[in-house]
Amino acid sequence: MTITAPVDDTFRPRADALVTDRPGLALGILTADCAPVLFADSEAGIVGAAHAGWQGALGGVTDATLLAMEAIGARRDRIVAAVGPCIARASYEVDTGFLRRFCEADPENERFFADARSDHYQFDLEAYVVNRLAAAGVGRVEALGRDTYTEDDAFFSYRRATHRGEPTYGRQISIIGL
Repeated sequence: MTITAPVDDTFRPRADALVTDRPGLALGILTADCAPVLFADSEAGIVGAAHAGWQGALGGVTDATLLAMEAIGARRDRIVAAVGPCIARASYEVDTGFLRRFCEADPENERFFADARSDHYQFDLEAYVVNRLAAAGVGRVEALGRDTYTEDDAFFSYRRATHRGEPTYGRQISIIGL
């Protein structure tokens, strides 16, 4: 979604990605284990923010963000993308059906999974998102390498809160602007 003016408090966009070329506008993405991805083409004066959970990442949310940025003048080779704190491979156990979805989309995706216990795997969301960005031709990609699940003194985690039986969970906000 392209944001061209401040958003009224009564209307908050429900989108996994936002882009803008308007100075003074800040874009924010809420996450609790999913990967926040911030984009910038400083030469064109265009920024973007995406919420890349496993479904969005597999579905191409980062690709859609790049297309939206290009539609208003960005160039992929000038874009810098930063992947913020998200759940790490060691903390992200998934089942065979999850693995199958990724491998059906592209057999090469198996490299983002490590064996865990029987019929379960550890998924590396951060590496998957970084790979998608690099494969899409993004000029520079950086990843924070921080685990929202294990670093409870620094980050909120939906999965951690669920495993602990906590009634609610917080969220991080990642913000970018011009």
